[in-house]
Amino acid sequence: MSHTRSLSALAILAALFATPVSAKTLVYCSEGSPENFYPGINTTGTSFDANSQIYSRIVDFERGTTNVVPGLAEKWDISKDGTVYTFHLRKGVKWHSNANFKPTRDLNADDIMFMFERQWKPDNPYFKVTSSNHSYFNDMGMPKLLKSVEKVDAYTVKVTLNAPEAPFLSDLAMEYAGVQSKEYADAMLKAGTPEKIDQEPIGSGPFYLVQYQKDAIIRYKAFPQFWGGKAKIDDLIFSITPDASVRWAKLQKGECHVMPYPNPADLDAMRKDPNVTVLEQPGLNIGYLAYNTTKKPFDDVRVRKALNMAMNKKAIVEAVFLSTGVPATNPIPPTMWSYNKSIKDDPYDPEAAKKLLAEAGYPNGFETDLWAMPVQRPYNPNAKRIAELMQADLAKVGVKAKIVSYEWGEYRKRAQAGEHQMAQLGWTGDNGDPDNFLNTLLGCAAAKSNGSNIAKFCYQPFEDLVQKAKTTSDQAERTKLYEEAQVIFKQQAPWFTIAHSVQLKPVRKEVIGFKLSPFGRHTFYGVDLK
Repeated sequence: MSHTRSLSALAILAALFATPVSAKTLVYCSEGSPENFYPGINTTGTSFDANSQIYSRIVDFERGTTNVVPGLAEKWDISKDGTVYTFHLRKGVKWHSNANFKPTRDLNADDIMFMFERQWKPDNPYFKVTSSNHSYFNDMGMPKLLKSVEKVDAYTVKVTLNAPEAPFLSDLAMEYAGVQSKEYADAMLKAGTPEKIDQEPIGSGPFYLVQYQKDAIIRYKAFPQFWGGKAKIDDLIFSITPDASVRWAKLQKGECHVMPYPNPADLDAMRKDPNVTVLEQPGLNIGYLAYNTTKKPFDDVRVRKALNMAMNKKAIVEAVFLSTGVPATNPIPPTMWSYNKSIKDDPYDPEAAKKLLAEAGYPNGFETDLWAMPVQRPYNPNAKRIAELMQADLAKVGVKAKIVSYEWGEYRKRAQAGEHQMAQLGWTGDNGDPDNFLNTLLGCAAAKSNGSNIAKFCYQPFEDLVQKAKTTSDQAERTKLYEEAQVIFKQQAPWFTIAHSVQLKPVRKEVIGFKLSPFGRHTFYGVDLK
């Protein structure tokens, strides 16, 4: 779509949905269309952003942080052994309504039960509606973790786990756990149109859906009866604009107030624009090069350490990320609790690298493969260029690296199967818990075929710390364990940690109170306009 056409389309839509001058309308130039309005089967940030405005969850993340705060549950009790969670729900939580359905009751325990059972029980009538692939629920091992979910009374739900799980509350604050109306679900099932609950959603969140036109617009209104108090803005519009340069043109003209994912090349102009503020913070992510620790010569820690010293990380990050990345030392980002600040990165020292290679029995270096991702990811803007810079650095210490790539699905499948010697990959965190990185990416279970641990790193001293941390509820104790685990990670060097990409958000100056989400989400409750 040309720039002119997209602007005229927006002008037509603005005329069609004109609001009184006194109403505050915030326009967000989103990058794409949502898959649907059921967060339990979504995996993209684009869909989560569209859904997040509509639904509430049992617990939530405090805006701009990874702290878990009350949501639909105003309080909860956890048993001493960490396996029983009793949630006490708020009373008087109202549901949205639409042309299909008017609620006759407030939110209660039945709705929480429905959220769990729709994703967990194959015999639930909604298990297969829209899709039976409840990715997040399954990937986090919820089917095995949950022993039972019981309704104690109308406002109390008891969840019993098969084993203690320290990140459990953080897991429930994630988007997939958005709560839908059981009463609406029953009504649509009876009417023979169950899929409507995912297409024409009803939630209890701060905004309700007014209209959605694929690839064009999503229109929301503030829900006056929202349990947290009415939003400060009256109308919220997602103007769907896939092209980053078109988003920037709209932001400059004031046709949108907030835009995601700017082109790194546009940042200088954005920073000079008097009407725009560029918000930035390190993202909750990591890009890395994994060494396959089960294959020669990478089964020798001296070889891994030597390669870490042979590559000029600072130069790589400056050349590829421009100002949008910070060199990574640890496998978790600096914004995450338990990040070990005392760890020093491996120095860039080709001479020391050569000595270490000779000590390991490779005085003249060796030949290897170096897998480069075929796609741009939030944690890596240009994998091929990074691979070329790594290749040139490694050649200086006698290591001849052949760059290999595959189609993205094939690449991930082969890397998870361990076909590589060295492969680039990365991760964006979902819930603010270190377990989401250290166990998922470096634990022994994930080192098995098809797991996310492509370094195939299974080192018992590291594993013991991470598993102990997972079942300990005391955060200070968990922090100590994770700090120790990061020391071992650095000593064992299963990865060359590349960078944490910086999250950048150009926002117009008239926007008040927009906060960057550590997870890269975009939520507008609490945001105002001058």
